[in-house]
Amino acid sequence: MTVTVNGIAIEASRWPTPEVAAVRELLRQRAVAVGILSADTEDDGLIGAAIERLLADEVTVPSPAEVECRRYYENHRKEFQSGDLVYARHILFQVTPSVPVPEIRARAERALAELLTRPDRFAEMASELSNCPSGKQGGNLGQIGRGETVPEFERALFRLGACGILRELVRTRHGFHIVAVDKSIPGETLPFEAARDQIAVRLRAGVEAQALRQYVSILAGRAKIVGAELARADTPLVQ
Repeated sequence: MTVTVNGIAIEASRWPTPEVAAVRELLRQRAVAVGILSADTEDDGLIGAAIERLLADEVTVPSPAEVECRRYYENHRKEFQSGDLVYARHILFQVTPSVPVPEIRARAERALAELLTRPDRFAEMASELSNCPSGKQGGNLGQIGRGETVPEFERALFRLGACGILRELVRTRHGFHIVAVDKSIPGETLPFEAARDQIAVRLRAGVEAQALRQYVSILAGRAKIVGAELARADTPLVQ
């Protein structure tokens, strides 16, 4: 498919959509008009560099004010909250087709009963009994956040906070787990001062995208385009 911009034909198949092809040609022609690019340049790298310079020169993107950043922070506090964390260990008794589930459960119940009276044996028993590779590290799973494990395991980890060895088995799709929660760290909301730069970058990106759309629509409003549909604006382009 061919797109024409101010009488110049472009093969649109080189680009994701005819609109992308038209926008690039609009920007190329503008770069030529302001003397940034030679009209006979065909090198894509040179054209791309000229377009980047053009946008830097002609598209003004104001930095967000402090009050705008603070308003965004107050309206989106959850985005700046660190998640709950736990440090946990487990011993997995994996359910396999060759062993009846009641037998696996009974084996896990016996191990749990012993550990509730001898918690110091957790690492030893994990090494001996666990069907998880973590057994070689005493069952240690390290730091775990929400969303990092299967839901049924997560519910057990975050249900009670730091509480040592859970007094009941945890059943998941993988089997039966003896679980020890060693430390629980509740999530906290970052203060505005710590989030300010992140918010400013986010807001500026939104303003920049809007400014670029407006700039292209002004160019499109002054051009004759066939084969692509672009938004058009009648606002004069600042020279």
